[in-house]
Amino acid sequence: MEFSKDNTSDRIAELRNMLNAACHAYYVLDQPSIEDSVYDLLYRELLDLEAKNPLLITDDSPSQRLGGPPAKKFESVKHRISLLSLDNAFNIQELSNWYSRVQKVLQLKNDLNQINVDLTLVAELKIDGNALALSYQNGILVKAATRGDGTSGELITQNVRTITSIPLRLHLKNPPPWLEIRGEAFIPNEIFASINVEREQSGENLFANARNACAGTLRQLNPKIVANRKLDFFAYTVHLPESWQASKGETQKPTNQLEALEWLRAAGFKVNPNTKGIKHFVEIEKFFSFWETDRKQLPYATDGVVVKLNDFELQNKAGVTHKAPRWAIALKYPAEEAPSKIINITYQVGRTGVVTPVAEFEPIALAGTTVSRATLHNANRIALLDLHKGDTIVVRKAGEIIPEVIRVLSDLRLPNAKRIVLPETCPECHSTLNQSKDEAATRCLNSSCPAILCGAIKHWVSKGSMDVDGLGNKLIRQLVELKLITSIASLYELEVMHLSNLSRMGQKSAEKLIVSLNNSKSRSWHRQLYGLGINHIGETNAKALTEVFPSADELRQAACNSPELITAIEGIGTEIAQSLKDWFSRHSNQELLKALKRVGLTLEANEAAIQSQIEEETHDMNALKKEVFVLTGSMTTFSRREAKELIEKAGGKVTSAVSAKTTYLVAGSSAGSKLTKANELGVTVINEQQLINLLPFFPQSREHSH
Repeated sequence: MEFSKDNTSDRIAELRNMLNAACHAYYVLDQPSIEDSVYDLLYRELLDLEAKNPLLITDDSPSQRLGGPPAKKFESVKHRISLLSLDNAFNIQELSNWYSRVQKVLQLKNDLNQINVDLTLVAELKIDGNALALSYQNGILVKAATRGDGTSGELITQNVRTITSIPLRLHLKNPPPWLEIRGEAFIPNEIFASINVEREQSGENLFANARNACAGTLRQLNPKIVANRKLDFFAYTVHLPESWQASKGETQKPTNQLEALEWLRAAGFKVNPNTKGIKHFVEIEKFFSFWETDRKQLPYATDGVVVKLNDFELQNKAGVTHKAPRWAIALKYPAEEAPSKIINITYQVGRTGVVTPVAEFEPIALAGTTVSRATLHNANRIALLDLHKGDTIVVRKAGEIIPEVIRVLSDLRLPNAKRIVLPETCPECHSTLNQSKDEAATRCLNSSCPAILCGAIKHWVSKGSMDVDGLGNKLIRQLVELKLITSIASLYELEVMHLSNLSRMGQKSAEKLIVSLNNSKSRSWHRQLYGLGINHIGETNAKALTEVFPSADELRQAACNSPELITAIEGIGTEIAQSLKDWFSRHSNQELLKALKRVGLTLEANEAAIQSQIEEETHDMNALKKEVFVLTGSMTTFSRREAKELIEKAGGKVTSAVSAKTTYLVAGSSAGSKLTKANELGVTVINEQQLINLLPFFPQSREHSH
């Protein structure tokens, strides 16, 4: 049939509307409206007409789900509205603590039995996928990005267009001029299983889990590969212009989360149906417990429940911290568990003298990584587990990060197996260990213990503290054993002659280390404070304290005489104030501060330190510039996605294939063909710890999105 120009335009518009409606009915509503053969016929007609009339192709045409040509790289784009991560709770008690804090912030009565009528909560399943930010203009999808660091992400619009449950055009008569949608992309379990079967047959490494597979898929440069993997999407957040109002007869602008989910459905998005408004706190526990079992029947992975304040005004009133909203929290399910067999128990002495037992066991795959060690925390934990030599244990990842032993399979215990107990003396200095009635930790109280001194020095020279290059663990141990250093301050009394004759230290290395030590004297005041290793003073708290107290002397005066000045700082409580008082009150620490000043440390904010901080931050952003990395195998400290983010944050580039341009191959356990290729090309191969050593910054905790 021949069409005039006007008729062609009308016919394309008609086909576009019919096919988009059919796609929504099939992928979102799960209610097919036309036969597949009819859809295929209409779709072919649309492609033919668009091929003859390319100027009539629009962004919301179903043909655009095929994607364009492969991208050469992904651009970075700043989010209009930041994607904050959520704080986590791992049991109902932690959830109730969060709820009490919310009530306190909102100045409402603290009552767990009855939710305040204005404080309705919403419980949603936490989808184990990858957060996306979708941007619409006048109802058309124009931009899609990964979460990235929450402020900026990678522009992956072409790939996201292939996700059939994401509307290319909103189902609204009067769409807002702009619209921001937040949601989770994921790979259904059945699709994930088939992808791994195909990878196994083709000799490729298997994806550890569906979340990793989804992340890898979203970053494919070829949209056609993304389309073949059939990603899905649940929307859960909408941001609208304040002045926009819905047309008469359409779903009105939402004022709370439950209304927002209904609004998203009406606009054409797929919304998870397993959501519940909560009037009584106990309903959250029931919801959580129900899905802990029944989630295994779902066609997608979920790792917890997200609990939110329902009312938007109360959400705004509750506000946010520097990294997460106060009005929402993720209640996580217990992590994946696996059995293994104890090989040995070792004991680590930390910089505060705490002796920590560590279980070494046969390597196991756990939550996407390979683990072979787990902390046993303290003597009480060993006794509670009733741990014996050679026991078969069950290990899980607490918060999917830190491996821990959760129970012993005593039925598999060998006859006459010896019970494990903490030693009575320090494994480092052989001093008698002490366990106070007030705490579970067992401590070495010998301030001259080499392990305590080594720990203090290691912390002082770390990247987050003074960032002294060339002073590794083995050299620190050697210096302590030879009594060349007896405190943090004595580091700055070292001379080239002390160092040049040490094992693996030549004249040039010694000179470089002395230069690095001297350069560290100009580090910012907050890094000096953090480097002192005061209990409970992490990098964030150190920054907050030094913004108020510009010198060690002023901080000491407040800690010892006016603790209320310290607790007045947001995020600083009585425990931190007491820790500071205890530390500054000790004579040995007062002498340490005097010694540090004698060797040239400022212990205060000054122009040189401020300039140094600016230079440090600039250096961090370019530390790995021009370096090209490839990641392979399983990692233990972080996932490959997180490793990639850290490398890119430092200015490096991560590619999927090894080539002559590759600078480093980071090889985890079970590295495959990429390792072989790297060796053939002469590419430098490093392990996970060596990667960490290259990174100018390394997070102490992982964040999670919805």
